[in-house]
Amino acid sequence: MTMADYIALAFFAFVWMGYSWLLHGRTFFGRTSLTHAMTERRREWIYNSLRRDLKMIDTQIMAGLQNGTAFFASTSIFAIGSCFALLGATEKVDAVFADLPFVFHGGHAVFEMKVGGLAALFGYAFFKFGWSYRLFNYCTILFGSIPMMRDTERDIIAAERAAERVIRMNVIAGSNFNEGLRAIFLSIGYLGWFINPYVFMLTTAIVIFVLARRQFFSEARLAIMDASPPSNLHLSAIRRDRPSSDGNDLSEGL
Repeated sequence: MTMADYIALAFFAFVWMGYSWLLHGRTFFGRTSLTHAMTERRREWIYNSLRRDLKMIDTQIMAGLQNGTAFFASTSIFAIGSCFALLGATEKVDAVFADLPFVFHGGHAVFEMKVGGLAALFGYAFFKFGWSYRLFNYCTILFGSIPMMRDTERDIIAAERAAERVIRMNVIAGSNFNEGLRAIFLSIGYLGWFINPYVFMLTTAIVIFVLARRQFFSEARLAIMDASPPSNLHLSAIRRDRPSSDGNDLSEGL
């Protein structure tokens, strides 16, 4: 390990924490992040589900979120196994790196430490994905407690509270999924360390740049921001005084 290696490793940790802090702040130069915009869309989705008794669409969305999380959790396990397999072939890989130009050759111990750090990244991602999968499971159970339309009409406040529980759990699960996915992306930048510390810092900066661009300047963000959310999503704000065809009042919002 050289001083450049320590600096590169510190740079990697700093930009990771800085980027996470930036996303928790929700805005960057007055621009709302893609993650925060999607949080508002999650809220719209759950409140829309209160307006229909048949919730097959909602259960399909929940299943899709769980399946995607399970896929990345399984991928992380395979990646961890590959790291251990790489440790078993240290001499062969080290011999290949020793013959490559611009590659800093630090010996077996340094190579094994770098592989161990890569395995730790994938391990962190796995725990995040595993916890996210568990939370999406809890979210599905909480979603089952949302009242039907007729019960919602009787007690709107209770229905809103049930919806808010689902929203909060869904947002927390999504946040853990995003953190796990971020670790997977940053592992690509980490691979630059196997060449030399300067490439490590460069690839890390490129990955962070790409992630920040997607969050604050991408077309996906524009597609979400163009559709303005309703001014008030609460059911208590929905007018229900429109008369029906037979002269009785119906709950139009529900």
